[in-house]
Amino acid sequence: MADIDNFNPNDVGVKGTLFGLPFDTDSAKVVVIPVPWDVTVSYGAGTADGPEAILEASSQIDFSQLDIAEPWKLGVAMADIPEVWYSLGSELREKSEEYIAWLEEGSDEAEREEMEAILAEINKETHQLMEYVKQQSEYWLSQGKTTILVGGDHSTPLGHFQACAKHYGDFGLLQIDAHADLREAYEGFEFSHASIMTNALKIKELTKLVQVGIRDFCDEEQQLIANSNGRVVTFFDQQLKHDQYVGKTWASQCEEIINELPQQVYISFDIDGLDPKLCPNTGTPVPGGFDLEQVMYLIKQVVKSGRTIIGCDLNEVSPSEDEWDANVGARALYRMINLMAASKEMLKLN
Repeated sequence: MADIDNFNPNDVGVKGTLFGLPFDTDSAKVVVIPVPWDVTVSYGAGTADGPEAILEASSQIDFSQLDIAEPWKLGVAMADIPEVWYSLGSELREKSEEYIAWLEEGSDEAEREEMEAILAEINKETHQLMEYVKQQSEYWLSQGKTTILVGGDHSTPLGHFQACAKHYGDFGLLQIDAHADLREAYEGFEFSHASIMTNALKIKELTKLVQVGIRDFCDEEQQLIANSNGRVVTFFDQQLKHDQYVGKTWASQCEEIINELPQQVYISFDIDGLDPKLCPNTGTPVPGGFDLEQVMYLIKQVVKSGRTIIGCDLNEVSPSEDEWDANVGARALYRMINLMAASKEMLKLN
């Protein structure tokens, strides 16, 4: 499909492919794996529509970047959005909402058997989804592709973590997020979006989890961080901001963050790590957070440090009646892909 020599990056963006670029998954060097799933979200739903919305909005992006020459020539494509998982997720989301409401209303004993059956069904199907994601990720990696996953809620990249661990070996995980996501089977959901990092820590190749921007967490999570013997290092949003108020620069803070990372890095970006003005419809927005360029500066410094970004994900983009959230998500995705490629010397970072 690729016809990059005849592609004019100055033309109007044409919808139909990711960023309107003339690549398919065969010709692309980077494959985006879409996972339209938000069954276990505990607040606002809608992130299952994130991959489709990002794809739709992506054709509005202008391609040039100040520090990377001709990044559109890299070769990027999104795999087909799996309708079967979207449909199943929509069906299970209704059951999940019924179950969560039962919990929030005091767990009526008369309904316990019915609700526990719903929980068991959701845990079973979510486990199957994780296996699907792992298999898809392993397939594209075996084809020599660099991969990035787009959710869906933040539970979706677990299989991608596992596939990257198998393919690349030991790595550190850089998490950009408002939430610690270190709960144990939150609300009974084994693969809850609030438990993604607890599940990630079960991967033996994951040597370090570095969290940045965290501003919503519980005592259980704080204790896990404190008792992790340094395997989990958290840069809380409050402390980052307070240090900046007395003169510490974001550049110096990024250096501290990066010093905690090993040579190989996976980046997991929950869009709610940003200021909610940039993602007002995300599932669990929290006041505070980053501007988009702050996050991209951090990722750029990871690349400039000589570390290799082995994989990424972008999650929790929930569209609304306008394209604002998807617009921001598409731009975040484009920049992340190019920086990841630069870390692998597929593109040159100036």
